[in-house]
Amino acid sequence: MPSTSSNISESASSNTIDVVVVGAGLSGLRAALAIQGAGFSCAVVEATDRVGGKTFTLQSNSFGPGVNDVGAAWINDTSQTEMYKLVQRYGLQTVTQLDRGHDVYLHGDEVVVSPHGGMPLKKEEQLALGQVLEACNKLSASINLIDPASGPGPENMISDVKDGGQYLRIREGTQSISKNMTRELRENSLHLSTPVTEIEQNAESDGCIVRSSNGVVFEAKKIILSIATPLYTTIKFTPTLPAPKYRLATENKLGYYSKIIFVFNEPWWRNAGLSGEIKSQDRGPILFSVDTSVPEDNQWSISCFMVGGHGLEWSRLSEQERRSSAWTQLRSAFENVKLESGPVQFTEPINVLEFEWTKQKFFNGGPCPASPPGLLSSIDGSAIRAPFGNAHFVGTETALEWKGYMEGAVRSGDRGAEEVIAALRSRSI
Repeated sequence: MPSTSSNISESASSNTIDVVVVGAGLSGLRAALAIQGAGFSCAVVEATDRVGGKTFTLQSNSFGPGVNDVGAAWINDTSQTEMYKLVQRYGLQTVTQLDRGHDVYLHGDEVVVSPHGGMPLKKEEQLALGQVLEACNKLSASINLIDPASGPGPENMISDVKDGGQYLRIREGTQSISKNMTRELRENSLHLSTPVTEIEQNAESDGCIVRSSNGVVFEAKKIILSIATPLYTTIKFTPTLPAPKYRLATENKLGYYSKIIFVFNEPWWRNAGLSGEIKSQDRGPILFSVDTSVPEDNQWSISCFMVGGHGLEWSRLSEQERRSSAWTQLRSAFENVKLESGPVQFTEPINVLEFEWTKQKFFNGGPCPASPPGLLSSIDGSAIRAPFGNAHFVGTETALEWKGYMEGAVRSGDRGAEEVIAALRSRSI
């Protein structure tokens, strides 16, 4: 198996190839490997200086092996079959998400503690919530799969127990999947720091020309775009995108999305019988937090999610102010928890990791674009997956199941590769 570096090309010349994949995230790399495995030549062109897309893994601190994911982080080993196969293929280890202790709920000036997985609701409120979830499950089960759907149902999507979308993390970090996939690419297949600026399809030659801002040009038979729909507008298409694709590109939106992760030298919240989770209804900047520790690495951390309006307001602060604001909210929440054993004995963080996806060029937000009401029904939801000439479209938002998750990204890469391989084989008949 060649090393990662040997698969990276630094050339700035014109290249003739069967397929160009735009984007070196999970869906793009998955498609590229399948295409190369079928015997076709394929280049992966990535705008940033790394692989992984919205999987990005950082060291938790400077003195230990532990890591944290500032992007996508969770999988399961049952319904997310493709991701789990990759974990096994590359010999990675999983960490079961902590599912015990007490959660902390913030509402106005009130701080309420409730057993993990439950909610501090009155009996009639619990019944009403159960009816809502049941209705959502029935609705999701009735949706025609020709239209976009996530498949597993709302409860599984947010659950951190077996079968849930938040059940397992990867000890080595989720970006390790993409790094391992990159090592399997043919030599000189990967072109980093190569933003695509133009895609021209030629009806006479039945081919495509892909141009980038750093001068790398490809002539290809097929193209696979593995980028979020709002980023289609950063590329000049000739001919222009059909109306449904154009509407997806201009009307789909990426929300404000950021993580700030506090790393500690001990799990003081666990010692107090807490889960590390806070959930805030009307306070900011933290909407919710999750324990992302790895005991085997002596890595103890709480990841905080800053999203929506509160997150956007918080993002306007300086780095020092952002970190201070988030830590003040987290510390205050635990300081006001009333336990029979007494006050929570917390410690100050030894490191802070922060990543604002909205401010990252070539990402502009996360985790997955959202469509405004009525868009998908007005254009036919399947348009998001429909090829346009010799251009094919993948990415987690195009998935039929686990849309918005890493599993959806991998499955969409499989679909895109199957489309392209079938088309190329039909040309040679």
